[in-house]
Amino acid sequence: MPVADRERAPESGNPIGNWFSSGSRMDVGGSKRRKGSGSEPSRRKSVVAPSRGAAPRKPSRSADGEALKLAFTFPSDYAKAHTVQKQILDAAEKRGFGGESFFALRIALEEGLVNAIKHGNRLDREKLVRVAAKVTRARAEITVEDEGAGFERHTVPDPTANQNLHRCSGRGILLIEAYMSEVKWDHGGRRLRMVRENRG
Repeated sequence: MPVADRERAPESGNPIGNWFSSGSRMDVGGSKRRKGSGSEPSRRKSVVAPSRGAAPRKPSRSADGEALKLAFTFPSDYAKAHTVQKQILDAAEKRGFGGESFFALRIALEEGLVNAIKHGNRLDREKLVRVAAKVTRARAEITVEDEGAGFERHTVPDPTANQNLHRCSGRGILLIEAYMSEVKWDHGGRRLRMVRENRG
């Protein structure tokens, strides 16, 4: 698939992000590398594995009584992705995520979900998105996996390059990699594994 078709990020006016309009929210669009704006850029990145089932699985706690694990499988639908995002963010908030860490988690999760639905599964409702999350007071580990054709991370153009500054897309991956503590693309680019440390 051509790189231009496979840039994994939404245009401005994020379908999921529109559900979340708070004073701290920024308009997010695009997909690509590292270096975010706002809170706190970070370096390279890793995480958890997905699970199946049309509806969210009941949350489970680990033996330490602190970790909360969530697993979801749903069709390529923005409304369902919003429900998943909300449940994960609620879990993070209950585990003490706030400020920069909560903001970073919300932006990265939003971008990852939209990219999986729009650029991974190409809005095909027959294709599924699988999400797994493990949230503790120290960190949130999230995996987002689609059933698309995949992509090669190194072939995605840098949105900060002069020739790409006026493009409507190309910043989603940049935001994910900037705001998360660890990020890894595997399974041919179909699976995003990311971690955010809770720094308050």
